[in-house]
Amino acid sequence: MSEGKENALGAAASGYLRSARHQPIEWMEWGEEAFAKAERENKPVLLDIGAVWCHWCHVMDRESYENPVTAEIINEHYVAVKVDRDERPDVDTRYQAAVSAISGQGGWPLTAFLTSEGKPFFGGTYFPPDDRYGRPGFPRVLLTMAEAYAQKRDEVTETAGSVMRAIEHNESFSGRGGALNDVLVDKLLDSAIRQFDERNGGFGSQPKFPHPAAIDLLIDAAGRGNSRAQVVAETTLKRMASGGIYDQLAGGFHRYSVDERWIVPHFEKMAYDNSELLKNYAHAYATFGNEEYARVAKDILRWMDEWLSDRERGGFYASQDADDSLDDDGDYFTWTRAEAEAVLDREEFLIAEAFYNLRAVGDMHHNPLKCVLHLSPVGGATVEQISKALKMDIDRVRELADSAKQKMYASRLKRKTPYVDRTVYTGWNGMCISAYIQSGRVLGRADAVAFAVKSLERLLNEAWGEHGLAHVVAYGEGVAARAQVAGVLEDYAFVANAALDVWEVTGEMKYFHSAREIVDTLLARFCDSEPGDAMSRGFFDTEKDKGGIGALSTQRKPLQDAPTPAGNSVAAMALLRLAALTGEELYESRARDTLETFAGIVEHFGLYAASYGLALRRAISGTTMVCVLGEDAAAEELIAAGLRPFAANKSVAWVRDMNGLPPVLKETLPHLPKQERSVAVVCRGNSCLPPVQTATELRTVFCARE
Repeated sequence: MSEGKENALGAAASGYLRSARHQPIEWMEWGEEAFAKAERENKPVLLDIGAVWCHWCHVMDRESYENPVTAEIINEHYVAVKVDRDERPDVDTRYQAAVSAISGQGGWPLTAFLTSEGKPFFGGTYFPPDDRYGRPGFPRVLLTMAEAYAQKRDEVTETAGSVMRAIEHNESFSGRGGALNDVLVDKLLDSAIRQFDERNGGFGSQPKFPHPAAIDLLIDAAGRGNSRAQVVAETTLKRMASGGIYDQLAGGFHRYSVDERWIVPHFEKMAYDNSELLKNYAHAYATFGNEEYARVAKDILRWMDEWLSDRERGGFYASQDADDSLDDDGDYFTWTRAEAEAVLDREEFLIAEAFYNLRAVGDMHHNPLKCVLHLSPVGGATVEQISKALKMDIDRVRELADSAKQKMYASRLKRKTPYVDRTVYTGWNGMCISAYIQSGRVLGRADAVAFAVKSLERLLNEAWGEHGLAHVVAYGEGVAARAQVAGVLEDYAFVANAALDVWEVTGEMKYFHSAREIVDTLLARFCDSEPGDAMSRGFFDTEKDKGGIGALSTQRKPLQDAPTPAGNSVAAMALLRLAALTGEELYESRARDTLETFAGIVEHFGLYAASYGLALRRAISGTTMVCVLGEDAAAEELIAAGLRPFAANKSVAWVRDMNGLPPVLKETLPHLPKQERSVAVVCRGNSCLPPVQTATELRTVFCARE
């Protein structure tokens, strides 16, 4: 390809794909055209799957895909296809499973070698430009695989067939059903508790991921009196918030920590991580009452408001990159002592160096002077310790720590900011909307609730229609896609739950109706059942019987939270919530069928199936619906009380209009005696307890119900 000329990715809408449009490789987007070309030219397909936030994807781009010699090998021997994993999760999940079956590896960049039919016969993740790290150099791999495809086609075809069968078998979960009971919830809880890192919080060792669904399951158990679950949840939340995985200046969490102490993160920041961690800290505040959790939750809101929100139109952006360039490795977020001294006065620096653990020898391998800001108990000193050591008034220490934080953040804003992917993804927006609703209610943040409602309005207007849900609301580069990417199971499930969350806080029936319509479409398009079937067998991640190229012809039923909550679990939760409001047996039975489908295998997934545990808790305990009737100050007090503690099976609805109610509530609430002030009514199924007027009475009633 001649210098300066764009390849086919110049017409792509994805920012990640467009970033490769000037590479010397003749990249094509995923689609029939690319595979028809491979068939016509009798070539294998080189599939590269990555993301705009992925550091090693950019490394491989620079080392290999921008190298003219490597590009010549690829262009001569392959049809090259590049995929944005955020834009096409259906493609990513299947080829991740394929490469894992081949090599035991997974992650990004994903490098797969396919037949012209799209069937994988070899693959890996990152390949270096030459032999190193115990890995073969990429040019050698390219030539070896091209030779195998040309001269050993029968062996390639046989391998590809075996890999396809492995994918189908591993994702079927057939014949593994079981009973739904408390024992199963306890097994999932025990899995998280067994993997708990007593010293550092979190689960397992390095690298360490937050596992938000597991934290919510632990908070739910703690609210029911499980003291061990409380220790695990609170230790983890405190250590994460003190570590470098948490952005101590701007708020928000990085994706994961490379060490077990939460100090050095992979610096990318994802909408879906922060939405779920925002829920964690709000739920912890509602359950344990620790103001520190409220502070962290408000800081996550601050970061998302500032960096991941379309304030004018509504909607949440996808991610912020880790680096400005391949040479900085988190330099935007990290500090040398000299950098801090340059922006702080003497007293402020004296406090900041102790508070943020700024040391002469820092935390980053590429630049030992660079420190990742982190606090006590992970590192650094508390304000109390600093006050004692310096013989300084504690309020003065707090004042200086706060002014240092503000000055350091203002200085950081002058640095070149890592790329923000302004793509608005449907499912991730559903997650963010729910997080803003749930945290906004607990924290008394009406602005967060209002923005969530605005974002749902945009999503329903732009991504929901007669063809169903689209996976993308809008692309960040402002380029329109040539073809709409169809919504996947998670899109439907997350948005349905978000619509129910918005109904609960607004009482507007249009959101309830939207949730019901979305769930009805989900049942029709994704449920493993036929019309008239008494039983179902869970949900596929893409529309059933749709087929597709290569591994897209296989059907998956997502159970593992990796990295977002699994589609089957989130769909079951939406169905159970709707069943409680409508009395529709179909919703209840499909939810229970889904949970029973995986009950025989889910304990082996442990904390990676914690979202299943949350749905299971609602299924076996039943939905507790707290309905607050009225609009005075007492109503807000009752809502606040109803939200405490967090419980996976509890919903709190603000009812302002008796003329617009879901079917089950319509049968009960209008028949209550007229009240002179706001009241709360606790319902389960078709029965409700007598109204209560005070927060104290409501807490007593709820505890008794549990």
